Amino acid sequence: PTVLVIGCGHVGRAVAELAKRMEYRVIVSDDRPGYATPEAIPGMDGYVEAAPADLPERVAINRSTYITALTRGLPVDERLLPALLATEAPYIGLIGSRRRWALTIAALTEQGVDRAMLARVHSPIGLELQAETPKEIAISILAEIVMVMRGGSGEPMHWSGAAKASE
Repeated sequence: PTVLVIGCGHVGRAVAELAKRMEYRVIVSDDRPGYATPEAIPGMDGYVEAAPADLPERVAINRSTYITALTRGLPVDERLLPALLATEAPYIGLIGSRRRWALTIAALTEQGVDRAMLARVHSPIGLELQAETPKEIAISILAEIVMVMRGGSGEPMHWSGAAKASE
């Protein structure tokens, strides 16, 4: 499996590094010069400096590509998501608040993007862990990717105290 990290700020770097430690193939991308480079994030499998909408032309995205869009905001998301939704990626996660996601949905449906297609996007990205630091957020994101990849439920693996006491 490949993890495509779009946006190489603090969270993007943490996601890329953790995904690499988990032995995924990792490609990093950013439209800003100097962010998706071996100097900025060493040891990745690919580096792409490209406009968001151009990524599917520059990176092979298929059923083994898990996409993390850790972008700077709505203007980038509006150009990026239609291109990503046209791919077969099994996971497209977008960072941001619920409010940002609501604004993104409104903008994209106004542009004619089907709401059913938008339902493929995991936003806010990651599992709810109350994560605060970039590394904690990366764990949340990679946990959600593993859950999707393996068909997990995301439910806690422990039983309640009452269930434990009755055993």
